[in-house]
Amino acid sequence: MSRRTPRLPSWLPVDPYIMALIGTVVLAALLPASGTAADVAGGASTGAVAFLFFLYGARLSTAEAVEGLKHWRLHLTVLACTFVAFPLLGLASRGLVPYVLTPQLQSGLLFLCLVPSTIQSSIAFTSIARGNVPAAICAGSFSSIAGIFVTPLLAAALLGNNGGGFSADALLKIGVQLLLPFLAGQLLRRWIGGFLTRHKKILGLVDRGSILLVVYTAFSEGMVAGIWHQVTPARLGALLAVEAVLLAAMLALSWYGAKRLGFGREDRIAIQFAGSKKSLASGLPMASVLFGAQASLAVLPLMLFHQMQLMVCAVIAKRRARDPLEDTSGSTASRQTAPVG
Repeated sequence: MSRRTPRLPSWLPVDPYIMALIGTVVLAALLPASGTAADVAGGASTGAVAFLFFLYGARLSTAEAVEGLKHWRLHLTVLACTFVAFPLLGLASRGLVPYVLTPQLQSGLLFLCLVPSTIQSSIAFTSIARGNVPAAICAGSFSSIAGIFVTPLLAAALLGNNGGGFSADALLKIGVQLLLPFLAGQLLRRWIGGFLTRHKKILGLVDRGSILLVVYTAFSEGMVAGIWHQVTPARLGALLAVEAVLLAAMLALSWYGAKRLGFGREDRIAIQFAGSKKSLASGLPMASVLFGAQASLAVLPLMLFHQMQLMVCAVIAKRRARDPLEDTSGSTASRQTAPVG
């Protein structure tokens, strides 16, 4: 029994944090913030997002990032999956409007394709599957950093007015609310890095609490604006089906594409898990800045995709863990850069 205990979390059908997100959405539906309460919630949400990105900057070790650059082919492959392949598939989904998806849901789906990859879950699944964990750490970190710059630019170019009025002002808000706090965290990391290392659990709660506040604010605005009347159960079912196809396509592309590029097993695992997933933590704050009152519909595809990717990748990671390990001569540079201990 002791051997099975650590395995349970990766097999949970629903991530507990997703349940908290769903509960927050229900709360916003029953008790949406309006008037003065909405102003207070909006201000708190803005401050929480800025603090969240400050923590992201303070946590990232510059030395580790520089060291990770040595494995540049792997990182370029992950970035290509995240910011090239995903957006191309998102653009292709425009052909599903209006028969399968509404314009609003398709815009949300396209935004989902523009956000960076995850860090925590990519590392966790890579570790379970016995892949290149250091590469997954660096790949997720690089993707998150690139997303601060790339996601708003791609959104402005590909979504245009469909996303809620992208403009130079929206990009300026991204810089002030996300980029400046991130850079401030990097500058102060020398003095506060030790504190962050010692209090990871508390800071994790701060992270998640910030995201829940952003979700509540966004969905409250959606309820007050009445945009949820535009979504029917049939449309939601269609959205889930489209996202299932999207996830399957990226899982296959990242795995077999990495094989064609000559990567070994450990690297391919890191590429698949980092290159096929999208970050809820990064996407939600960006959506709140870029979409404004339309953020609730914009983040719905991302929230659904996030839960789907966790469930599917948990199964894949378990199966990869049972695969025979490659002979040392058959692997790439991952054998040289994957000291897990």
